[in-house]
Amino acid sequence: MIAVIALGSNQGDRLVFLKTALREIKNLDNTSILRKSKIYQTQPEGGVAEHAFLNAVIEIETKLSATELLKALQQIEVNNQRVRMIKWGNRTLDLDLIDYNQEILASAELILPHPLAHQRAFVLLPWLEINPGAVLPKLGPIKDIVQINEFGELEFYSEFEE
Repeated sequence: MIAVIALGSNQGDRLVFLKTALREIKNLDNTSILRKSKIYQTQPEGGVAEHAFLNAVIEIETKLSATELLKALQQIEVNNQRVRMIKWGNRTLDLDLIDYNQEILASAELILPHPLAHQRAFVLLPWLEINPGAVLPKLGPIKDIVQINEFGELEFYSEFEE
């Protein structure tokens, strides 16, 4: 199964948190990283977080179910000092499952595709970078969503280095 994950960090050594998360995702059972975007610096949204974020998007191939993958991502967040206190607040690491094999799902623990993905330049632009033909289930091609929303460019920060 192909999954799309958005990575973000705005506390501590943000770049280290993103690189550590990438390594931990790569080490999940039956999982490999197919593509990874550049890392971008973005301003916080939602009016709560205080510091700029580093954001990136990756595509992975995994044999984990969507729910198993979500739980693994949440554990990686915990491993990297993530504390959930305030919605959209500051965080060391945020891993969002954006898409899982183009499935549409709504359960108590997981909604796919991610319900806010279509509003987030910091998700869609890096995803488009690594997969120009990407489609957001129910909403259509990412390139069309980006054009309709008139998302500007993101501020380049760094490449993911191995």
